[in-house]
Amino acid sequence: MGTGSPRRAAQLAALRPDLVFVPIRGNAETRLGKVASGEVDAVVLAYAGLGRVGRLDDATEVFEPEQVLPAPGQGALAVECAADRAGGDLAYLASVDHPPTRAEVVAERTVLAELEAGCAAPVGAYAQYGQGRLRLRAAVVATDGAEAVRREREIGLDDPEDLAAAADLGRELARRMIAEGADRIVAAAFAERDETP
Repeated sequence: MGTGSPRRAAQLAALRPDLVFVPIRGNAETRLGKVASGEVDAVVLAYAGLGRVGRLDDATEVFEPEQVLPAPGQGALAVECAADRAGGDLAYLASVDHPPTRAEVVAERTVLAELEAGCAAPVGAYAQYGQGRLRLRAAVVATDGAEAVRREREIGLDDPEDLAAAADLGRELARRMIAEGADRIVAAAFAERDETP
């Protein structure tokens, strides 16, 4: 199974300990080519990425968040602008802001920050806002899939612009996970990566 993501490999190893993971890089076409050539039996790719290149028909299985959580903030777009180029007034950027998405991303990225993990850590987080509620699920999975800490928490959030509450949700969930050993799993994953040539 080819994947360039330690997070995906860890979560899939927890589901299927019989799989052997091969690190691969490249765009979707390159990765799919490795399957076609027989270099690997399968690859794990973002479904949205397959959609962008018109290859959704190549997906043989789509994982739900209950199986494989995405990376914190995955799928969210950010707009960046130098203040001096905008004449100091960045108010026009507010028109592309989406407060529910911002609250979701803040909750997810707070989990990552509290765990002192980065994009290469086997950490998944997925927040969903709707009907005045913010639900957050997170998982930290050992690279071999043998150990995992998975938790979820939901709060009432009438105002999705209440980013402090979204951050508090992420912080509280991460602290609960740390109490169950999630920080140790993250540290072990970093140690393994540093030892790999």
